Amino acid sequence: MFSKDSKTRGDHRSKGSASVPSIVAGDLSVTGNFVGTGEMQIDGAVEGDIDCQTLTIGVSGTVSGHVRAETVRLHGQLMGQIHARNVFLASTSRMVGDVTHESLAIEPGAFLEGHCRRMSSDCGGALDAPDKSRGAGLRLTDSSRSATVSKEEDVLDTVVGA
Repeated sequence: MFSKDSKTRGDHRSKGSASVPSIVAGDLSVTGNFVGTGEMQIDGAVEGDIDCQTLTIGVSGTVSGHVRAETVRLHGQLMGQIHARNVFLASTSRMVGDVTHESLAIEPGAFLEGHCRRMSSDCGGALDAPDKSRGAGLRLTDSSRSATVSKEEDVLDTVVGA
């Protein structure tokens, strides 16, 4: 019953397997920062910064703070900044703040008020603090491209923020 074999069989999580996501339920309000290495789902209200691998903010979820993750899926509301490799804004989302990303997808109907900046894919530690001398991770090598990117950001702010 309590042999060595049962001890190793009882350990359901190995280092390579995914863990259960941490969930802030819809009836829960939290003030404070979250730091984790796995997946988080916010269906309630969080006032604070979130640092994790994957963040999903549900339709009823609200976050006021800065988010740093590999992947962010926003269906609810976020007031703050996002710094993530992959960002998805659903049609039900409301985002007020800046987005720094490698990949950004915005469904029609999503509300975004802020700037979108693409982080450089060759900057190694892409999720490290942005280097202010390099334009917050945006690296431009051609002056004509610089004008184009600025116009695209203005158009995106106008179209999505309307």
